[in-house]
Amino acid sequence: MKTTGGSDEAKRNAGENAAEAVEDGMVVGLGTGSTAAYATRALGRMVDAGLDIRGIPTSFQSRQLAQEEGIPLTDLDSVETVDVAIDGADQFAGGDLIKGGGGAHAREKIVDGAAERFLVVADPSKADERLTHPVPLEVLPAARTTVADEVRRLGGEPSLREAAHKDGPVVTDNGNLVIDCEFGAIDSPAELACELSALPGVVEHGLFVGMADEIHVGTDDGVEVRRS
Repeated sequence: MKTTGGSDEAKRNAGENAAEAVEDGMVVGLGTGSTAAYATRALGRMVDAGLDIRGIPTSFQSRQLAQEEGIPLTDLDSVETVDVAIDGADQFAGGDLIKGGGGAHAREKIVDGAAERFLVVADPSKADERLTHPVPLEVLPAARTTVADEVRRLGGEPSLREAAHKDGPVVTDNGNLVIDCEFGAIDSPAELACELSALPGVVEHGLFVGMADEIHVGTDDGVEVRRS
């Protein structure tokens, strides 16, 4: 699980604060990553105390944690709506995000985008005036070379994400590869998002433009809620 950045206390405060928005009977998108995990654990305690919810996980990792916490699970095919999704971010600027440090951004975007409310949980280290973090692309394995060439044409520097504890590349839950693309400071996230979406072989990119309804920024002392 990715744990770089702010303190555990800041992440815990952000995650637990967002979990307080969940009410009885809701369908909840369960995000992936170290800060979202605090929200999931808080929801698990709430379920144990009697809260009636159903969760939709965004990755194998978030599904496993939800099961450990005793949260009943469902999927998008089985519900009419997702009431709220709680997920983390690798970086945010205003209401725009870069996600995908855990390689789950395709499923995250599907669930987060389907939610009536999308709550982002983060610590202050993820905040910036402009997005500068490398943008992850989930790509079909056969398209790795052609997508990398197109990223260079767009002014980016692509690199295939290598696995940390095994030989070879990272493989997503969908069976695809991840290319991390360095663009420097991104002046127009919406424009870049459109260009990346149009590349043949790109399953999804990590730019979440204008999707966040609230960003719960945790510190060691509390939480600041920023509304878009």
